[in-house]
Amino acid sequence: MADPVDEEDDYMNMVIAEPSKPKEKETYTQRRLRKERESEARGRVKSKAEQEADEAAAREAALSKSLLEDASATKSKGLAMMAKMGFKPGVALGSKDNIDARTEPIHVTMKEDRGGIGLDSEKKRKFREEVEKEGKRVKAEEGEYRDRVRQEREDTRLEGMVGAVMRVAERMTGEREEDAEDEKKISTKPLKQINVLWRGLIRKREEKERDRRMRYDLHQSLSRLPTYDDPDEDADDKRALGKDRIQHTLVEDLEEEDPELDEFNALEPAERLHKLVLYLREVFNYCFYCKFTYPDKDMEGCPGLTEEDHD
Repeated sequence: MADPVDEEDDYMNMVIAEPSKPKEKETYTQRRLRKERESEARGRVKSKAEQEADEAAAREAALSKSLLEDASATKSKGLAMMAKMGFKPGVALGSKDNIDARTEPIHVTMKEDRGGIGLDSEKKRKFREEVEKEGKRVKAEEGEYRDRVRQEREDTRLEGMVGAVMRVAERMTGEREEDAEDEKKISTKPLKQINVLWRGLIRKREEKERDRRMRYDLHQSLSRLPTYDDPDEDADDKRALGKDRIQHTLVEDLEEEDPELDEFNALEPAERLHKLVLYLREVFNYCFYCKFTYPDKDMEGCPGLTEEDHD
């Protein structure tokens, strides 16, 4: 006879199942709309972007799936041959001591452009060569710039020395000819009769004097003609007013071309300096670097002809 307590427990633990809802019947209109949607989905042609997306998804899914785990792998003759040679899935091939051995196949990289095999490597090589070439060019330009600045500074220094030697040559030549004049006064000798070594110095001085006179004339009264003679004017005033003969000679000299002077000025500063220093030594026994006039042409005691000899 059953125990009343057990029967009471079974009654309390009894699970009452929920009554299943009857499946709602699809109406004619709903069925027609569903079939129209399915027909449209089957008949719609996917766009190129959608097709490429589907192909990429399918390709990634296939590449991420291991062939060794596929059910068809057990029937693979290639896998069977590799198994006979000792291959096991998940174990690297080759020596067991090689910790860098590959346990997975080489990942397949799909090319999506029109470049051929090795094109990317060729592009990288060309890019690397261009970078190296650009680096060399920049370094070369930096070196050329430093050399150019150094040469410009040296040329400026030599130009200053050339001007100093010109003034010495002019002064010493004037003293020898007993026709010395103050450097600020203009020369009455035609420019082409002056030695080309310091002719440029005289020409610059006369050009400066001409410009000064032109500025002076602009400040004078337009009614004052050059033919007016003022007894209170001295020689300097007449020269400044353009009433002397030297003024016309000066203008004519400056307007004439001087190919000889142009050729001399075209020389490098070092070469012009050498010619001037050599002239002073040969004509006056004077060393520009020693700042001394020697008694004879032997110039005994002078270390040499160049500036380096006097260092």
